Amino acid sequence: MLTVVTRYATCNSEHLQLSPHTLTVRKHNVSAVSNPVQEPKLAESLSPGQFRVDILSESLPFIQKFRGKTIVVKYGGAAMKSPALQASVINDLVLLSCVGLRPVMVHGGGPEINHWLSRLNIQAVFRDGLRVTDGDTMEIVSMVLVGKVNKTLVSLINKAGATAIGLSGMDGRLITACPSPKAADLGFVGEVEQVDPSVLRPLIASGYIPVVTSVAADKYGQPYNINADTVAGELAAALEAEKLILLTDVAGILENKDDPKSLVKEIDIKRVKKMMDNGKIGGGMIPKVNCCVRSLAQGVRTASIIDGRVPHSLLLEILTDEGAGTMITG
Repeated sequence: MLTVVTRYATCNSEHLQLSPHTLTVRKHNVSAVSNPVQEPKLAESLSPGQFRVDILSESLPFIQKFRGKTIVVKYGGAAMKSPALQASVINDLVLLSCVGLRPVMVHGGGPEINHWLSRLNIQAVFRDGLRVTDGDTMEIVSMVLVGKVNKTLVSLINKAGATAIGLSGMDGRLITACPSPKAADLGFVGEVEQVDPSVLRPLIASGYIPVVTSVAADKYGQPYNINADTVAGELAAALEAEKLILLTDVAGILENKDDPKSLVKEIDIKRVKKMMDNGKIGGGMIPKVNCCVRSLAQGVRTASIIDGRVPHSLLLEILTDEGAGTMITG
């Protein structure tokens, strides 16, 4: 494994902070012209302005690689609960949009749903990690995800300098839902039956950032609550996205579930399936990995499970060799 000394930027809307780090390289096929190799300079000898220019120059091959490409980001977990991490994700999306990428955000909102159920004295019930969604709960889920969380994210993106448009799966028949095979136990928990991205394509081409929530209706108009990871994966496939990124509360896929330092930086479908068969991947990571594998099988180039607890993990994943989690390839 090759180790190099490089620098990375920690960006927000007001300033750029830079520091030297030793990073583990994850190989990328970057087909872009970069600057000739130069003699490395000590970080202490560079002014803040020189630091910024240096980092922008090092980011050029990655920007060239992804410019004009669609990136689907599933937003949730710790990055949704922490105001600081939320601001980090929003700023990252806006920056990526400004340099020519075409991001699409997909979100859930479990903690916010639980909060409002509690306020209305409705008990939240889970089975096998999935929310049991009766009629009353489904009404709250729609109100919270479509009416509150979605519009809050749209407002934050607009405030940060880009232009976002909020959608649910019902808008423009973007997603047609169907009942889960466990509907008898789970109620109105659904799966994706069909995706029609025609409503998204002109928005993306015009530079808007679509923000999609994971509520959709079946062909009879009945709303369903769908797992946001699943929605992100199916949207990425339908949009022929370059990359699917799932923000999570873990470092990524671990070779040893009990050793946080055993992060697998890059893995292919064959090996990740073998890890699942051997029990090395379990619990809540299984549906995330399955979502990634399914999207790759449908034409998405790469899928990454990254640590949303790390500030600016999106930029680390897309604009550096280091990455911010595990990248799965076809």
